[in-house]
Amino acid sequence: MKAREIRKMNREERIKKLGELRNELMEEYGKSSMGGSSPSPGRIRYLRKSIARLLTIMREEGDI
Repeated sequence: MKAREIRKMNREERIKKLGELRNELMEEYGKSSMGGSSPSPGRIRYLRKSIARLLTIMREEGDI
């Protein structure tokens, strides 16, 4: 996700997207911990960065 896209969202959409990204990250961690290889190796990094970007913008705008 790009910062521009996140800034266009309202508070509820951001919270919903944060939950979705966190759930998806936990699924990816689960797959990798069970010994299976992830279909896309860069997915965990992408998810972590997207969550961090989302939280940063939410803090800037006082949503948290």
